Amino acid sequence: MARAPKSAGIALSLLLLAAAAKASAFPLLNSSLPDPAAVVADLHSKVATSRRRMQESGGGGGGGGGGCLTGNPIDDCWRCAGTDWRQDRQRLADCGIGFGRNALGGKGGPVYVVTDPSDRDPVNPSPGTLRHAAIQEGPLWIVFASDMAIRLNEELLVNSYKTIDGRGARVHVGGGGACITLQYVSNVIIHNVHVHDCVPAGNADVRSSPTHYGWRTRSDGDGISLFGARDVWVDHCALWRCADGLVDAIMGSTAITVSNSYFAHHDEVMLLGASDAYLPDSGMQVTIAFNRFGPGLVQRMPRCRRGYFHIVNNDYTSWEMYAIGGSAGPTINSQGNRYIAPADPNAKEVTKRVETAEGQWAGWNWRTEGDMMVNGAFFVPSGEGMEDIYGKASSTDPKSSALVDVLTQNAGVLGDPSC
Repeated sequence: MARAPKSAGIALSLLLLAAAAKASAFPLLNSSLPDPAAVVADLHSKVATSRRRMQESGGGGGGGGGGCLTGNPIDDCWRCAGTDWRQDRQRLADCGIGFGRNALGGKGGPVYVVTDPSDRDPVNPSPGTLRHAAIQEGPLWIVFASDMAIRLNEELLVNSYKTIDGRGARVHVGGGGACITLQYVSNVIIHNVHVHDCVPAGNADVRSSPTHYGWRTRSDGDGISLFGARDVWVDHCALWRCADGLVDAIMGSTAITVSNSYFAHHDEVMLLGASDAYLPDSGMQVTIAFNRFGPGLVQRMPRCRRGYFHIVNNDYTSWEMYAIGGSAGPTINSQGNRYIAPADPNAKEVTKRVETAEGQWAGWNWRTEGDMMVNGAFFVPSGEGMEDIYGKASSTDPKSSALVDVLTQNAGVLGDPSC
């Protein structure tokens, strides 16, 4: 299946319209969107409940006196259910938060154990490989028999209703090969895997289901690429050093959560919306929560177009240009993040309106609430009633960083997720 490059813009409007027509034919992309305020309130309620449970049990985070309770609502949900998570892996599907909270993954389906890290034939994948598991029809919960490094010859086309669950093993995808693509699919969970050093692939046939394979044009080299995908949850992953984005979502993708993950050593980290001209991305809704943005990052954490983006309780420890950027009037709701500015005096601003004059972005709804600004960091808000504070929001030492510390302390791949 051909695709429109993310650099397409208006010059490739015919390709964009063709993709829009495909999206219109895909019924999951046209279902009603939830009220953002309700989703945000639900997330905060879950955080407050987990914090209260941890404190009542005498815990201080990180296992403390509260046993497995950490105060992180996702982790507490699947780790502290009273049973060994290995015996009830699919409980994870009930633990989502934010806009991707309804991602079912492979819930209700059988467990598929990956035993073979090879990827010899992308058209006829061998049973026991990750590719063979990912293309199957129906719900499937994919786990790994042992530690493995999977170097894909072509993009891994993941079918709907799949969970890729790396708990209990050290699983690396990439390593100089292609990586993960979710194209016109829904209900996918990717949990506890390393995704790194991904490169472009394509101009080849690749199988997407047991009954279909087709020609793939050249890919961009993303770590995890969403193209017209819905109900997707990426949790506890570690991503670094890919040819293009680490997590990119475009062409009508929505209902997405990226949580508890670790990002490092990359330029353009996360692109949400490929073109200012692509109107269907106005329905994009994404939650970015409890992640740690680590060393060697430059920009796009994320870079947003249109849509609604809730960026909550993340730890931004590094950037070289900016942390959060956007164009085409996205709504950005930044709450309870810690922004630690770099030493460069020209890179203190958290926000960047990309290639847009102030007269055009003055009405965009970009809000900061409870964010901690460190080392000279400042966030420039905008929107109705915000005109008098367009200037630099005061940069102060954090009054309390305990919540961010608790929520992000286990960001990335869990080495041993035992209770």
